[in-house]
Amino acid sequence: MEKIKVQDSVGAILIHDMTQIIPGVVKGPRFRKGHVIQEEDIPVLLSMGKEHIFVWDQTPGLIHENEAAERLAHAVTGSGLVLDEPKEGKITITAAHDGLLYSSVGGILALNTLENIILATLHNHYPVKKGDKVAGTRVVPLMIDESVIIEAERIAQTLSAPILEVRPLKHMKVGIVTTGSEVYHGRIQDKFSPVLRTKVESWGSEVLAQTLANDDVSLIQSSIRDQINQGAEMILVSGGMSVDPDDVTPTAIKEMGAELITYGAPVLPGAMFLLAYIGDIPIMGLPGCVMYAKTTAFDLIAPRILTGERLTRQDIVKLGSGGLCLDCPVCIYPRCSFGK
Repeated sequence: MEKIKVQDSVGAILIHDMTQIIPGVVKGPRFRKGHVIQEEDIPVLLSMGKEHIFVWDQTPGLIHENEAAERLAHAVTGSGLVLDEPKEGKITITAAHDGLLYSSVGGILALNTLENIILATLHNHYPVKKGDKVAGTRVVPLMIDESVIIEAERIAQTLSAPILEVRPLKHMKVGIVTTGSEVYHGRIQDKFSPVLRTKVESWGSEVLAQTLANDDVSLIQSSIRDQINQGAEMILVSGGMSVDPDDVTPTAIKEMGAELITYGAPVLPGAMFLLAYIGDIPIMGLPGCVMYAKTTAFDLIAPRILTGERLTRQDIVKLGSGGLCLDCPVCIYPRCSFGK
């Protein structure tokens, strides 16, 4: 640090808080540690009785924490994010719109491995609303070697995708095929489709059509084809997903030429979930738990598909870590461990 005249301090960085006392009015920090002195601060400092102040030695190669945090934040952010102004070396990153947060776990690890760099984020694939806080950046010291920030920027630039981005959910036309002879013949009321309709609409999409199908492979297949011909961009097939002999939904989907990604997911509830594609159209076979459980494998997987992501079996397998719902009396998803 060095001691300099107040009149010569414009652009210098304070090394400690400076308290202003106005009897009967205020007593508290007027300028905080790390504040960059501005021209208009000079008369204020003089009125506080400060002829000299202690500031950081302007060593070449060092940059202020605010500049460092700002450069770090710009390096990690992709689309769908907003940066606030730097404050005490920290920048908060928020969602610019509703969507799903995509974060590079490897990229976050690589940056935080650098000395004095801090990047804290929400979990990958966390659903967010506009204005939600998704991440924060800062550096530990008040002044940091610029080479560290340059290395952080280099790491971010070498990745194939941004370290952080919020992808909006696309509007899709969704077809629902409700299977089961008991529903098809009107013996019981269909309680599955209203749940699916509510979820689909909450994600910003629409139900194009709903078809009832008996436990018959050919009827299920023709129902799916009819809805695709009507313009459905996603198909949800509810029921018939267990291993009972009369549960033929998986067989119907597999035998109609669909590319089967997975039948089964390491998620509870939702273990009997099925995902397949006919061309670019995703088809999801939904087990009965989707009808009565607040959050299931469907809630973890469908939003990712709605961003335009094409999932692989590996993507589904990875859900096992964090794939156990605790069945809380009051569901607070996504503010819980499920899917994390």
